[in-house]
Amino acid sequence: MEICIIGSGYVGLVSGACFAEVGHSVVCVDNDQRKIDMLLRGEIPIYEPGLEELVQRNVAAKRLRFTNSIEDGVDHSEIVFIAVPTPPQSDGSVDLTYIERVAREIAGVLKPGQYRVVVDKSTVPVKTGEKVDATIRRYNPSAEFDVVSNPEFLREGCAVPDLMRPDRIVVGSASNRATDLMKRLYEPFQSPILVTDVNSAELIKHAANSFLSLKISYINAVSAICEASGADIEMVADGIGMDRRIGRNFLNAGLGYGGSCFPKDVKAFIAIAEELGVPFHLLKEVERINASQLDRFLKKVRDALWVLRDKKIGVWGLTFKPDTDDVRNSVAIELVNKLAGEGAQVAVYDPKGMVKAVEYKLLHPSVRLAESPLDAALGAEALLLATEWKEFARQDFAGVKANMHTPLLFDGRNLLNPKIMREIGFDYHAVGRP
Repeated sequence: MEICIIGSGYVGLVSGACFAEVGHSVVCVDNDQRKIDMLLRGEIPIYEPGLEELVQRNVAAKRLRFTNSIEDGVDHSEIVFIAVPTPPQSDGSVDLTYIERVAREIAGVLKPGQYRVVVDKSTVPVKTGEKVDATIRRYNPSAEFDVVSNPEFLREGCAVPDLMRPDRIVVGSASNRATDLMKRLYEPFQSPILVTDVNSAELIKHAANSFLSLKISYINAVSAICEASGADIEMVADGIGMDRRIGRNFLNAGLGYGGSCFPKDVKAFIAIAEELGVPFHLLKEVERINASQLDRFLKKVRDALWVLRDKKIGVWGLTFKPDTDDVRNSVAIELVNKLAGEGAQVAVYDPKGMVKAVEYKLLHPSVRLAESPLDAALGAEALLLATEWKEFARQDFAGVKANMHTPLLFDGRNLLNPKIMREIGFDYHAVGRP
């Protein structure tokens, strides 16, 4: 099939490459000429495992191309995806400026007799599809189209396998014609397709992400009880997760959730519920627990070091999770900046996140970018693990300890084995573990 994806960020680029991989002809559109130029040169603007090879293979096969022309994309496509940013506003609601703008631009280039399925791929509040439909009709009353909601469920760091082998594909549609086209599009993926109305599909995404955030905050709340009682949160989580009704995924205690999705989607779902007159108090508590988790971790560091000013502290990790270069709303960066704000001499290392942290000017000016994990630990009076990169678990910890001034280790992601770390000689502290 011929498809167009407007927006070449994480969702748009990964989706376009995967659709091309199964044989569709894909044109990715973006108004950022710098990004288009990079893609045309064969450069990938984001780090995502497996994505670079996927893009290069399908560009070479002429199934994937890039342009800044929405008219070009719409003219040559049966299905047009909208995958543009939906940033949060100060009150937690979602800024739909980019969605509205793209809807107007699509209306402006739709030609008579040119039927198109317009798909909301971006995460949007419920009833956005109705507004996209109304906008296109307002600016092009004779346009032939249907609006579909097809939310993405990609996890950064494993987005390619998530799209190639999804748990489910949600299609929100009021049109049999549009639904049939969407089923044809997804036929190669051999995954269950749930067909709903548009509003239900839009709500599924916010409800799913908010529930996963709830699981994380729940296990973090339990970790505080474990610390007070001497229980081990890892064992507790294993015992809970063996119940098939619950599952082990997202029951990992640590510094709390971050990134570009969970914080934004929880706030948005709270705002949506408020607007509909149904306050969602449970999600407000999820947010409160998540915010308090970093404060609890920092208190451990302060209790051990007493005064942070002028203390040399090494930090491993800047991205909000491993296997991505995404540093947006990263708890690790918040941790680094709070330490530096209290006068600590912070050295930080991350395998993929340092370039974007500098590019987006996210770090306190005093923070030093280390050349390696060992360099970050050099002379440190404490070492903090903030992102669970596998690379960090494979370090020579005897060498790390020898490089430090004081063998004080705070594992904010419960990545390491407490028994082994203590045998090496570390004063080891984790989250919810004795």
